[in-house]
Amino acid sequence: MTRYGDASAMELRDVPEPAPSSGEVLIRVRAAGLNPVDFKIREGKMRLLKRLDLPMVAGSELAGVVEAIGDGVTRFAVGDRVFARVDKDKLGAYAPYAVVDEALVAKMPQSLDFADAAGLPLAGLTALQALRDELAVKAGDRVFISGGAGGVGTLAIQLAAWLGATVATTASPRGEELVRSLGAETVIDYRTQKFKDQLSDYDGAFDLTGGQDLLDSFAILKRGARTVSIAGIPDATTARVDLGAGPLLTAVLTAASAKIRRAARRKGVGYRYLFMHPSGADLEVLAGLVDKGMLKTVTDRVFPFEQIADAFAYLEQGHAKGKVVVQL
Repeated sequence: MTRYGDASAMELRDVPEPAPSSGEVLIRVRAAGLNPVDFKIREGKMRLLKRLDLPMVAGSELAGVVEAIGDGVTRFAVGDRVFARVDKDKLGAYAPYAVVDEALVAKMPQSLDFADAAGLPLAGLTALQALRDELAVKAGDRVFISGGAGGVGTLAIQLAAWLGATVATTASPRGEELVRSLGAETVIDYRTQKFKDQLSDYDGAFDLTGGQDLLDSFAILKRGARTVSIAGIPDATTARVDLGAGPLLTAVLTAASAKIRRAARRKGVGYRYLFMHPSGADLEVLAGLVDKGMLKTVTDRVFPFEQIADAFAYLEQGHAKGKVVVQL
């Protein structure tokens, strides 16, 4: 990524091969996942939250083979098949080699190939941390997930069901069969129906689509329940907890999210914007669920790495069912 802007801000370029420092592993990348956050970073929409030292190798998640280890690394050996959500400040997944802190890496699910494993870390960690940690989903809860056929949604439906909840979601007619197969019991066709007219008294909502869907999610919750969003506007909790930000950015995000928080208060519910955190330990949880047959990855399309520009163009159309991946 050479600058902030449209797709032309990214180019294929030769760069030096990285070397692992103490506590790091060098991974030969076999596949890398594409995510909306990747093109939002490129467009400069995240600059207020994270300033990057450009030019740099982009990419947030990968799967590959450990090529070398730095001093002090104890959890991995050369030849291990691994996957990771890389450091948010360093990025680096869109390259033949990437260096990643040992704490952010986990061994791949044994039952997955590299392409499917590469699409799991970012979306899987986002869904797991939102449902388990933020919404505290438990057996018997009813949970609403907007946009269930996307990369995060397909995993969130399954994880909510694993935690014991019944799930309602929105999808197009083309996506309905998919989300039902993953465990959604109620599916609202967002093209012809408003979910706020169909649902009520839900224990939590996971907003993946933002806009009016986010505001409407407040209306279907029990009083005291909460919506966790990855598509709304970051708030003060985001600044403090997820970003470790100082008082200035915290004040800016408090002001920016004021309208959404007021709308939530009027309905007697809570609002939280979540930035997931990379975690090798949480990836181990996801890998275990995959290998036990309790979590299924959904990959929409796999592109050759040389066609990464086409892969992003496809992703940015917004119609992918599951993840878009490039393979090296």
